[in-house]
Amino acid sequence: MKFNKLIPVIALVLFAQGVFAQQTRSGSGPQEVPNISDPRLQVSLPDVKGDSVLLASFKGKVILLDFWASWCMPCRAANKKLVKVYSKYKPLGFEIFGVSLDESKKDWIKAIAKDKISWVQVIEGGNSWEAKTVQQWAISAIPTSFLVNKKGDIVAMNLEPDELEKALKELLAE
Repeated sequence: MKFNKLIPVIALVLFAQGVFAQQTRSGSGPQEVPNISDPRLQVSLPDVKGDSVLLASFKGKVILLDFWASWCMPCRAANKKLVKVYSKYKPLGFEIFGVSLDESKKDWIKAIAKDKISWVQVIEGGNSWEAKTVQQWAISAIPTSFLVNKKGDIVAMNLEPDELEKALKELLAE
């Protein structure tokens, strides 16, 4: 898979959504490749225990940033596939950072248990579509996922399971 073909598309989408508008106004131009260290893309939300987890703290690993919800049937189907991928690639440095759009913490926790999710899960709560993180990442549908390399750069978006595995093999070998 040629990640360099996807990077300009992702950057353009994020730029069009205004994520990089502030940088453009400051005269430094848009960032070529979105990176999770960028303060405008930071995610710091509570996990199941209520502890705040920072997405950027996983820099150095290959990360799948996955937006989902317990009420989203395509998301739940994707979770089943991700459980297999995660168990296979976690020992090699792969991590999934799940961001729930659930408004009910109870439903979210129930779905985590039922889907046998063992990766990091966080939730913002409240009106999910107007949540700060959803707005920052310009999420308009779920499931939506972003693949992030070890340097923290976003390299792909919404990969199918076979594409994800191929990408993971390449990225984890770097």
